[in-house]
Amino acid sequence: MNDRLKVSTVVISDVHLGSEHSKVDELTRFLKSVDCDKLILNGDIIDGWKLQKNPFGRWKKSYTDLIKVIMKMIENHRTQVIYVRGNHDDFLDKLVPLILPNISIVSDYVHVSKGKRYYVTHGDIFDTITSHMIWLAKLGDYGYSFLLWLNKILNNYRRRHGKPYYSFSQRIKHKVKSAVSYISDFEKELVQIAANRHFDGIICGHIHQPADTWYEKVHYLNSGDWVESLSALVEYPDGRWEVYDYNKDEKMQEKTLKIAV
Repeated sequence: MNDRLKVSTVVISDVHLGSEHSKVDELTRFLKSVDCDKLILNGDIIDGWKLQKNPFGRWKKSYTDLIKVIMKMIENHRTQVIYVRGNHDDFLDKLVPLILPNISIVSDYVHVSKGKRYYVTHGDIFDTITSHMIWLAKLGDYGYSFLLWLNKILNNYRRRHGKPYYSFSQRIKHKVKSAVSYISDFEKELVQIAANRHFDGIICGHIHQPADTWYEKVHYLNSGDWVESLSALVEYPDGRWEVYDYNKDEKMQEKTLKIAV
């Protein structure tokens, strides 16, 4: 228990439960190692696009185990859970807003800490492709799934040869000019929205690119994902933010290695 990370807030997004590429076991191990006052699930936690094709065949015990860990956080540590809907879990629109004692399901959220106000949104509503051209977004999802499949094959090879994990899919995205431009435009647009609404910062997900940076006076934070980067945002009691990287957490890697062996 003394080894648990104690923070004020944890933000995770883009877990994509239902997708064969979801790193749910790694996320479960991470959340078991954390005590936090607030857990923000910032969209695409459940991949409704995948589950609607075969919900009973795709739902795994590991998904239920993750939910049990979150419920334990509420029970044992009185963690407040905020679930912000994303585009892949847009089936939650029928429930929004749902406010319960320790769990809220909302379309967006305002996080207040140390006198600063952060606008929390998954980010898809500012993406014209996912908000207005759903068929094109789903077509792109197939291409992305292929990249993740290729990433898995190549990393299995690296693991057999004693090499560390490497995200080929992330590397490809960083090399494609249009993808780099899209990410830059996405960040700038969200920052502008936060500035126009007089927020100190914005917290988002959606593009699977973890970030902790400043655009002049606006703090831009992106929690990344649990498909490629295996990242989260953590806020410490003093208000300081940090991007958590599972792949660089030596304690988590030791646990992963023991399980693999």
